[in-house]
Amino acid sequence: MIGKSVEVLPAVPAEISTLQDGGDAGPANGTERLLAEVLAGVVRVEQIPADSHFFNDLGADSLVMAQFCARVRKRADLPTVSMKDIYRHPTIRSLAGALGDTTPMPGPSPSSAEDVPAQTPTDVGVANAIAAQTEVAARAEVPTAVRTRRYIVCGLLQFLIFLGYSCLAALVGAQGYEWISAGSGLFDLYLRSVLFAGAGFLGLCTFPIVAKWSLIGRWRSGAFPLWGMAYLRFWVVKALIRTSPLRLLAGSPLYVLYLRALGARIGKGVTILSHAIPVCTDLLTVGEGTIIRKDVLLSCYRANGGLIQTGPVTLGSNVLVSEHTVLDIETSMGDDAQLGHASSLHTGQVVPDGERWHGSPAQPTEVDYRTVGPADCPTVKRTVYGVVQLLNLLVVVLPLAMGGASVLSAEIPQLHALLNPQRVDITSPTFYAYALTTSLVVFFGSLLVGLLVVGTVPRVLNRAIEPGKVYPLYGFHYGIQRAIALMTNRKSFTTLFGDSSGIVHYLRYLGYDLSRVEQTGSNFGTEVQHENPYLSAVGTGTMIADGLSLMNVDFSSTSFRVSHTSIGARSFLGNRIAYPSQGRTGDNCLLATKVMVPIDGPVREGVGLLGSPSFEIPRTVMRDKRFNHLQTGDELRRRLAAKNSHNAATAGLYLLARLIHVFVITLITIGAARLYPALGALAIALASVLTLMFTVVYFALIERASAGFKAQKPLYCSIYAPSFWRHERFWKLASIDYIQVFNGTPFKNVIWRLLGARIGKRVFDDGCFFPERTLVTIGDDSTLNAGTVVQCHSQEDGAFKSDRSAVGSGCTLGVGAFVHYGVAIGDGAMLAPDSFLMKGEEIPTHAQWGGNPAREMPDNKTHLQACQERNTAHAAAAHGN
Repeated sequence: MIGKSVEVLPAVPAEISTLQDGGDAGPANGTERLLAEVLAGVVRVEQIPADSHFFNDLGADSLVMAQFCARVRKRADLPTVSMKDIYRHPTIRSLAGALGDTTPMPGPSPSSAEDVPAQTPTDVGVANAIAAQTEVAARAEVPTAVRTRRYIVCGLLQFLIFLGYSCLAALVGAQGYEWISAGSGLFDLYLRSVLFAGAGFLGLCTFPIVAKWSLIGRWRSGAFPLWGMAYLRFWVVKALIRTSPLRLLAGSPLYVLYLRALGARIGKGVTILSHAIPVCTDLLTVGEGTIIRKDVLLSCYRANGGLIQTGPVTLGSNVLVSEHTVLDIETSMGDDAQLGHASSLHTGQVVPDGERWHGSPAQPTEVDYRTVGPADCPTVKRTVYGVVQLLNLLVVVLPLAMGGASVLSAEIPQLHALLNPQRVDITSPTFYAYALTTSLVVFFGSLLVGLLVVGTVPRVLNRAIEPGKVYPLYGFHYGIQRAIALMTNRKSFTTLFGDSSGIVHYLRYLGYDLSRVEQTGSNFGTEVQHENPYLSAVGTGTMIADGLSLMNVDFSSTSFRVSHTSIGARSFLGNRIAYPSQGRTGDNCLLATKVMVPIDGPVREGVGLLGSPSFEIPRTVMRDKRFNHLQTGDELRRRLAAKNSHNAATAGLYLLARLIHVFVITLITIGAARLYPALGALAIALASVLTLMFTVVYFALIERASAGFKAQKPLYCSIYAPSFWRHERFWKLASIDYIQVFNGTPFKNVIWRLLGARIGKRVFDDGCFFPERTLVTIGDDSTLNAGTVVQCHSQEDGAFKSDRSAVGSGCTLGVGAFVHYGVAIGDGAMLAPDSFLMKGEEIPTHAQWGGNPAREMPDNKTHLQACQERNTAHAAAAHGN
């Protein structure tokens, strides 16, 4: 088992001793007694009363109970216990009753359809996924020396392909710039810019299509090994598809046309708002009138056990796929089916015609996720919108960007001098003064202009949209709403102001209704997004971590409606939460990481919600109240003032670090311009490679310096402790947006090691993210799919906690999986797509887990067959009724 640090457990509350004296509180049967013994060992007391509440009476929290579950799983004489069981049955007596009074004997026993425990239909889908992955993984066994050689050769070829593409882009760009600059007069410059922009845009859009059909042909279901020639072709096509400028046009008819050209079978009237472009497009089928909302992952491939597996995703007509969902390969949805937000379909899952499913993995529900009615949106309207959008790009945006550079270099003497080798000596101080002046103007000028634009232009545009009114897609109002969302979701500003008191003022400036603010210095993190800031409200005293997405625009395939979205007061929201406008949560709620916010039933108040679909948990536990005395009165004012000063200094360092980065890139660009007469396009290509290399090394140095050139250590402290402020500084100064360029290459592992992560050999990383690099350990030959996160921290109200997490060798983290802190995953284990592995969990070697929250999943074929037969019978009965 992989080693991990164990957080010191809290002192046992005095109430336990009182309960122990009661003669009636002891365990009454074998299962109760064994469970009580295990829990007593975890919380370090002699006896646990059978009726004492884990959280309210014993003072335990989810980390303590995760350790309890791990110890129970190691006992052959006890049933398996999950965190969901703990929250649903929060006493020894109720837990034992739910598990059954019979103590299981060690070793497997035959099962039949009658004695298989009741499972949701989604267990079948997860087990299918596990069985398929296990079979293919078995076929992936290759000698280590061969895998290493393939790994190195593939990385070398990927670098050469990148270098060749950079040279080609530089050659085309240089020739185009020269041709535009040769124009006489503004109109001639503009006309040349339009022509070159049109040709360049067309080339960038068609090149991935040509490459796909030339290198791949038609995608088919199957599997091929990582790092081989088939994988290299796959990587080239994936990289080109996802760098196409049409990727930025999600929600446009042009986006659908692009996918069709790549081989996807998409019917009429389909709207796709997700920027995550499918890669194996021939395996995607979408029926007429379907709507796929943003932040949906459906790539039609996944990585597992040394292989890339490809498979179909089929969506019928009039299907709704909500936000923050994952569709694994070999999944389908029938006509008029719905999949709720924060949900997923695992391999083998099929949503029948007209049914509504939600959860991760998804299961049937009665909740209706169609919240807006249809509108008149004929094909002509879609066509006109696409044509206007294309003309705007080709006639306005791109020509101004291309021709503007020529005009600036000609009209600004300092810039012209910098680019002219005869005007200023490169060793002269004047040269560097000009370069620094240019950097200052570009950096702070763009910052100030950007702030002015996001605070004024969207506010004016918003006057044209009426909340609650249904508008057709692809009309004037749709264009206005998309422009508002684009302009007001600027990550650079939320990064600058987030994790500080400044974020409150920035969000109010955007248009948020924040009521009477109780400033904490950490009201919001650095990642907050919305669809309309003027309809976004957050109650007094609420704190929000990172990754909040306010869903205040509801879509169908033909219409949309903007709505007020309000989060209650005195609440706390964890990471990666999509909050719908119909969210049924009120004041004083805890919304855990990746929770599916309910849109039906009573308004939840004074409780916590966890999981997808969500269930209630305690709002807080005694342990997290330890720092409450720091959050009121004079002590709060003193510590908040100190935190604000520290955060202000952090913001200054953030700006300085990025200014230096811009300055050096300016010098590299000038150097390329001066070498261009001698080297031609090669000078520009080398400059782009040098810029990327400098960016990697520079921000690695900045990141390590922000941590004092030391590995981070596990923390448990108040948000008003200087150790937490230093952690916030690390988050802000560490910039790794560039790392996505290296997805699917050996170079990403090199960068992770440079940043302090302990990464094993031949790890395949297709888009994972580690917020705390030095607290992460990944074993050899592990697979990290796109959208996965290994987050070694958690903030809950005013308490901050961090710990190490370790992923063993040969493990697989499914697409969109989220791993919390203090976690140990054994060798060869698999975590299913979109799963949430809670803090402190331990996955045994070669185990298969999945779900939100994650739990051990069935993998016995007899059990699988019994589940399938039972669910088929249930479905037939439901249709009969």
